[in-house]
Amino acid sequence: MSETAQVSSLPLPPMQYVTLFSEENTKRGRTPRPPPPITDNYSMFGSPFNTDDAVIRPLESQNIRRLYPNNYDHRRELKKLNHSITASFLDLVDICIRNPESEARATKIDDLTLLFIHMHHLVNEFRPHQARETLRVMLEQQKRQRLEIAERFRRHFDKAWELVQQAISTIPEPTESNIKLLIDIERVQPSEGNSNNQACGNGCAEEDRVLCQIIDLL
Repeated sequence: MSETAQVSSLPLPPMQYVTLFSEENTKRGRTPRPPPPITDNYSMFGSPFNTDDAVIRPLESQNIRRLYPNNYDHRRELKKLNHSITASFLDLVDICIRNPESEARATKIDDLTLLFIHMHHLVNEFRPHQARETLRVMLEQQKRQRLEIAERFRRHFDKAWELVQQAISTIPEPTESNIKLLIDIERVQPSEGNSNNQACGNGCAEEDRVLCQIIDLL
């Protein structure tokens, strides 16, 4: 007798999945690969699905009897289903009080199940609209953030430009006399050695020179 392999329809628990991505497994390339994309039929929670199916499958494809017409108002039908569910539940409570073993109890439960399926289906038909609205809100938020960043950058740029212009305005304009004076000073400025000799030779008084000679003779 061959043992039957039990396969869980749910993914592994989070912590058990995290341990597969340890540092040792990552270094040695032992981390699990991502699952390949599904291109054919697949099963989810025990129900078969096809990749070509519509996002919201019609009730007829699921072998469920439709209770409302093809052209309908979602809000109106949801209100009608809500009233029907309330009435059916009260009927079920009355049956359970009067005769719990009656076959009408199972029939009423089936009616409630069908009503809840229809309400769930109508709510799911709003999912594409909800996804579009969520995407629109996200894009508007990203646009607003980028505009705010661009505005802050513009303010910083204007402030930096103003500071540069102020620094440039404080620099004095070169005049012809200043340029001529600068050229004359560079042309006639003596070297360091000559300036020291001239200071010692021409800058000494006669009395100082005589005192220096006397000190040299001692």
